[in-house]
Amino acid sequence: MFSDTMIMLVVLAVVVIILFVKTAVVVPQRSEFVVERLGKFHNALGAGFHILIPFLDKIAYRRSLKEEVMDIPSQTCITKDNVAVSIDGVLYLQVIDSKLSAYGIENYYVAASQLAQTSLRSAIGKISLDKTFEERENINRQVIEAVDEAAQNWGIKVLRYEIKDITPPASVMEAMERQMKAEREKRAEIATSEGDRQARINRAEGMRQEAISVSEGEKQKRINEAEGRSREIELLAQATAQGLLAVAAAVAAEGGVTAANLRVAERYLAEFGNLAKAGNTMILPANLADIAGVVATAMSVMREEKGK
Repeated sequence: MFSDTMIMLVVLAVVVIILFVKTAVVVPQRSEFVVERLGKFHNALGAGFHILIPFLDKIAYRRSLKEEVMDIPSQTCITKDNVAVSIDGVLYLQVIDSKLSAYGIENYYVAASQLAQTSLRSAIGKISLDKTFEERENINRQVIEAVDEAAQNWGIKVLRYEIKDITPPASVMEAMERQMKAEREKRAEIATSEGDRQARINRAEGMRQEAISVSEGEKQKRINEAEGRSREIELLAQATAQGLLAVAAAVAAEGGVTAANLRVAERYLAEFGNLAKAGNTMILPANLADIAGVVATAMSVMREEKGK
């Protein structure tokens, strides 16, 4: 009897423990569990410890409130100029309302992915191939707006959408490469011509500056030379004037006339002698009596000076 009672207690304890384990729920941080009671939505459990009613309550859905990342598979899109390009992307979304995410749609992952693909095809079809690379931001914004508008009924918030790769056909890639190569060569030729033009302008400007500097230097040289000649003439005139004043004073003094005559005779004879030494040809004055007169005058003056 005692053993039967113990067995019953043990069985009861095991059942209680199993029921406790089954009904006790710990919800992680940034998560919500949707609880149904008798098949109907009852409540959404936030982070923490919770006890459910056995056989009545069950956890129907588990939702993470963290931001989630979804890869959007690559798909072929037709551009406005009828070029087929393969595009894939990545979608960032977050559960805002766990109840709506559970009961608003069957699978919000599939729905968001499909809607992102259709919205992308629609956006690509409105622009040409060249614009697909330039208008990425605009395309991303259009996809976000389209998916987010529909996802409001699913309790989902679309945060971002980014295009990962845009792959045109091989023939288009080759044509684009040729076009880019031609554009680069064009820019290189323009840059070279602009550099040559600027170099010529710089050389011309340098030659002009050089010519101006040379002319300014020549001008200053001539001014300096003119000023030097002017100063030389001025100083020579002053010296000549002072010499003439000195000669005049000497002539006016006693014996000045005699000394002047002697000096003139000496200079006459010296210059005449130099003239005779200058070459084989002797040039004589037309009136030789003048020379004799000069010499006689000079000798007479010398004798007079010696007799004194």
